[in-house]
Amino acid sequence: MGLKVRRFPDGFLWGVSTSAYQIEGATCVGGRGQSIWDAFCRQPGRILGGDNGDIACDHYNRFAEDVSLMAELGLPAYRFSVSWPRIIPQGRGPVNGEGLGFYDRLVDRLCAAGITPLVTLYHWDLPNSLQEQSGGWLDSSIAEAFADYAGMVFDRLGDRVKKWHTLNEPWCSAHSGYITGIHAPGVRDERQAYIVGHNLLRAHAHAVERYRQSDQGDGEIALALNMPYCYPASDSEEDVTAAERAMEAFGGWFGDPVFFGEYPQCMVQRLGKTLPRFTERERDLLRGSMDCLPLNYYTVDFVKNAPGNGAMETEVVPQPGRQTTEMGWLVDPEGFCKVLVWLRERYGSVPMYVAENGIALNDAPDEEGYVEDGERIQYLRDHIEAMGRAMDAGVDVRGYMVWSLMDNMEWSFGYDRRFGLVHCDRSTLKRTIKASGHWYAEFIRCGCRAE
Repeated sequence: MGLKVRRFPDGFLWGVSTSAYQIEGATCVGGRGQSIWDAFCRQPGRILGGDNGDIACDHYNRFAEDVSLMAELGLPAYRFSVSWPRIIPQGRGPVNGEGLGFYDRLVDRLCAAGITPLVTLYHWDLPNSLQEQSGGWLDSSIAEAFADYAGMVFDRLGDRVKKWHTLNEPWCSAHSGYITGIHAPGVRDERQAYIVGHNLLRAHAHAVERYRQSDQGDGEIALALNMPYCYPASDSEEDVTAAERAMEAFGGWFGDPVFFGEYPQCMVQRLGKTLPRFTERERDLLRGSMDCLPLNYYTVDFVKNAPGNGAMETEVVPQPGRQTTEMGWLVDPEGFCKVLVWLRERYGSVPMYVAENGIALNDAPDEEGYVEDGERIQYLRDHIEAMGRAMDAGVDVRGYMVWSLMDNMEWSFGYDRRFGLVHCDRSTLKRTIKASGHWYAEFIRCGCRAE
């Protein structure tokens, strides 16, 4: 099945995404401090296979090769994250010039190759010193510390970088880090999760203020939301209402404050004093803090009303027999279209970017290291077409980033889950473009149009 004949707007930004901890390696090189993920990986049983990010894809040492690979693929854009502990090893205090210099060289290399850099300031790798000394995101003063770190990066890279994401998927930092505990720092305390989420939002607001006051503050800045589309498990009014409530409590947890200055009413009413409150100044800083809306989309949920099941009283209903990825996530391109439309209806006609979209497969290389991943090609085709339908419905989407450039350290799953357009051999670290990478390159080269 191919795409409809469709030409995307001139200037539409096609690219790929990565994050620092998942690909850089060199965790004890160049003055880098330790992150909460370094500490988390040392805890027995936390990471599948006992893996860690010490070497990862060795991007720190191979970045020039990787930029050349992106140029070979003809990628117009590259979204990557900066490692806070590589820039400020203790989280506060002196800047590590060697660490900042690495990103300086990376951005220069990207610009020389004609690749637009999109920089994420925080993709979950908090300096471990902040966690140990003050509780990390539980400490209200972390908002100012994050703004100080962000300001240093803006000052150094802002002359060339004009597209910024303050936080990647703050929902995961709060929920997976503090409710389920499957991500660093591995806490299971729902009350703490809402404090963490609150301070993440405050940090975003202060960083945006710092950017707009800086000499380099003439670009776009936002945080990247992640959310599924929630279908009601039945046609009953109770399930329909529960599905909408689940959407608001997932996407709205971090979406509503940055657009409206307050949490969704369903959260305010149901969580009561468990949910922190913003000051008037914080509400003013949050409202209007999104120049665009980056979205990470991977899956859908089927939700039923479940009285007594948590504050939101919802429950995700399994869907046996439906196609899933290696992550166990349902494959549903139509849900992608529906999420984009839902966000437009809730937050207005803000420009949107798909900051991540991709599929984990159990794809194995042949003897030459080549991967024939037709299922990934189909996934990308179907989701790009779904994005096109959302654009036809009036959603102002301006870019699409595939997760991920290469197979990498997939957090608690170690190296067992593979999302890459490029295969990275775990023994030699040799990069080999997969069939999907060649397809994506051709799709971009031929004018983003398929017969």
